[in-house]
Amino acid sequence: MKINWGVGVVIAFVAFITFILSFVYLMFTDEKYEYDLVVEEYYKQEVGFQDELNAEKDANALAENVVITSTKDGVLIHFPVEEGTLKIGGLVTFYRPSGKGLDFTRKILINDREMFISKEFLVQGRWDVSVRWEYDGKNYITKKKITF
Repeated sequence: MKINWGVGVVIAFVAFITFILSFVYLMFTDEKYEYDLVVEEYYKQEVGFQDELNAEKDANALAENVVITSTKDGVLIHFPVEEGTLKIGGLVTFYRPSGKGLDFTRKILINDREMFISKEFLVQGRWDVSVRWEYDGKNYITKKKITF
């Protein structure tokens, strides 16, 4: 009895391709392998990148910059402006690299040169904090990576 090895090779090849395609299918359909963009609307954000660099440079040129500190009760943000803190406007953004569902933004509300974000809004782990503030018509950005 003579065995046709050509048919056996074709069957093995088809079985191997089916095996690989089943893994590909599982990767794209299983919810635990969710792939999110790191930043929503990437191209819109890219357009303002130079403005952001300028605002960050201006913030670093200040005699005293915004100080972002992680405490046991939350995150404390200290602003450098002694007089006219009511003139400061802007947003504080908390970005969680491990899950965009935890990201949040708060309007800057200052009490005695400081703003406090309570630990009830923060999950333990790494956060990228971005303070975008405006004072006397000039924009500033201060960024810090913290672990809470």
